[in-house]
Order: sequence, then structure tokens, then C-alpha cells
Amino acid sequence: MKRNNLIVCFAFVLGMSNMLHAQAIPTASRLGSFTAGAGWFLSNPDFGQKDIQGMTFYSDFDFAKYIGAEGEIHYSFIIPTDVSENHYVLGPRFIHPQKHIEEYAKVLFGAGYFRSQIGNNPLPQTSTYFTYVMGGGIDVHVLRHLDIRAIDLEVQKWPGFPPNGLTPWSGSVGAAYVFH
Repeated sequence: MKRNNLIVCFAFVLGMSNMLHAQAIPTASRLGSFTAGAGWFLSNPDFGQKDIQGMTFYSDFDFAKYIGAEGEIHYSFIIPTDVSENHYVLGPRFIHPQKHIEEYAKVLFGAGYFRSQIGNNPLPQTSTYFTYVMGGGIDVHVLRHLDIRAIDLEVQKWPGFPPNGLTPWSGSVGAAYVFH
């Protein structure tokens, strides 16, 4: 009799746990979201008369709902006045996620690489400078593993460039693969 009562009580407790929500709900299913992408950029170099264009490569790691990190490379190769301004930057990004789009702002720091063949000097003049970038944009979630970078606008600052620094701006579009 005692054993039957014990079995009935045990079955009752196990049966009621689901109705009482006694099971723990997972609080996280992954460490973060990682994307890697490429695109096209157009930049006003703040040195020379014409815009430059090239490829941009970027990677985002969002480790919280509103905070992540971004790394970015701009490599210019359409340079009508023989002036190129490439940069290699990394820093935090702040995200405003919505259902199918993700607005973000970013502040990136790194190196800017300036190259010029202007003047009578046949050898290219190259220099590297500290660079920081402030910008933002919109990513559109198209498929589970595909994001489209609809627009990315940024203002760069090269404070060490003689005599008073450079302040180029650029805009880019692209696509990224999302790793889950």
C-alpha cells in the first residue's frame, strides 16, 4: 500500500511539472552572430578633384542584442587622379534590430594608407596614418544566411595627414553571409 501511494504521488508530481512551468527555459541558444561580406564603395578622398571607388570587405560579430564589433577594409582601385586612400579599421557597433532590418552605428579605429603619384616624382609616395571612422547604415535580412547591406555611410578622419588632416567620406553597398 505504501509503495502504491509513493508511485501515485511520484507520477502526480511529474505530471504536474509541465502545467506548473517547472521546466527551465533556455536563456541563450548561441554566443553571437557572425557575418562576413563584401561590397562596393564610392569615396570623396578629400585630396584631389575626383571620387575614388573600390571594394570593401567587412565582418560583424554581434555578441549581444544591441552591441557588436565590426572590422572593415576599403581597397580603392578606380583612382582617376592617381590618389588612393585605403583603410583597415576595427571597433564597436551599436545595433537597433527590427524584424527584417537592422540599423546600426559604428565607431572604428585603425590605419589609413595613402598613395599618390601626383607631381613630377615617378615613384609613388606612400604613407600610413592613424584613422578613425564614424558611420552607420542599414542591413536587410533577405534569407536565413544572407544579409544585404542596403547602405553604409561613413566619415573618416585622418588627423596626422599634413598639414591639417584629411576628412574623406564614403558610401557603400554589399552582401554578407550570416553564420549561425
